[in-house]
Amino acid sequence: MTTVDFSDWSCPVPLRNTPTVVTGHGGGGAISAELVRHLFLPGFGPAASGDQGDSAVVEVGGVRLAFSTDAYVVRPMFFPGGSIGDLAINGTVNDLAMSGAAPLYLSAAFVLEEGTELSLIGRIATAMGAAATAAGVRLVTGDTKVVDQGSGDGVYVITSGIGVVDPSHTIAPVRAAPGDAVLISGEIGLHGVAVLSCREGLRFGTEVESDTAPLHDLVATMLATGAPVHTLRDPTRGGVAATLNEIAGTSGVGIELIERDLPIPPPVTDACSLLGLDPLQVANEGKLVAFVPAASAPPVLAAMRAHPLGAAARQIGTCVAEHPGMVVARTALGGTRVVPMPIGEQLPRIC
Repeated sequence: MTTVDFSDWSCPVPLRNTPTVVTGHGGGGAISAELVRHLFLPGFGPAASGDQGDSAVVEVGGVRLAFSTDAYVVRPMFFPGGSIGDLAINGTVNDLAMSGAAPLYLSAAFVLEEGTELSLIGRIATAMGAAATAAGVRLVTGDTKVVDQGSGDGVYVITSGIGVVDPSHTIAPVRAAPGDAVLISGEIGLHGVAVLSCREGLRFGTEVESDTAPLHDLVATMLATGAPVHTLRDPTRGGVAATLNEIAGTSGVGIELIERDLPIPPPVTDACSLLGLDPLQVANEGKLVAFVPAASAPPVLAAMRAHPLGAAARQIGTCVAEHPGMVVARTALGGTRVVPMPIGEQLPRIC
């Protein structure tokens, strides 16, 4: 009888009980959440915050501050529509904005691999400066470390940010409620496909550019309507699917999407069909998802559409009391399919 040795087999979906780190642990999906829930939080103990959002809102001296941090390891570092530099600035600005904050100050830390060309690092720094200026934030502190050649991948960037939150706004995933309209600010999947096309040399009839952009001014425009905004999130790693599943799980609501209303541009549809990817799981870097009461959806959508970064905004679904914690999509044929939380990461190293 032949004995089969499975030890060298590999699978595109990492095993959930893996004893070592796999790429999917950084993908923003189910095993990322498990890493935080079952390893980091128990390790941190009572020092850990109960809020595990993209940014935390804390009160200091009577002022509500949003605080966020993120690391960027995208490959390649320059891609159609952006680079690791502006991605690092915009990503942290957006994490603050999703709490309703006006971003003010950022830090920047760099892990550099020995042998990396200084001209490349200079291009990244220039892109960061331009993005920070455009977003109206200041880079006020930072750090640099160098690792041995072969121990890194050129340049890793870590940014943290602080912003001020208006006390009249309370925006959090837990506030999503049955009856809320689910809005999105524009077309999805562009960032992930742009990075993939550049990395793999793929062409889809037209060049796809990343949507990386700072969203705080769009958020301010939405809040200026006076309409209650319950929840905001930018669907980055894990895409819209991961974001909506996280919100559904945190708030205990069900979410029903209308599949025909999902704004997926043709090049993204073509790329995902060719490569067997789900557009709802592809990363975005310049889009937001908003949950607002149904009666507030028209004025909020009007405000979004009047802003350059929300011109293609639309409603894509509704929060319901049924199937709590689950996201489903109604298909064009009248059926219903479950939109699962991604397990790992379809496209590694994209943000």
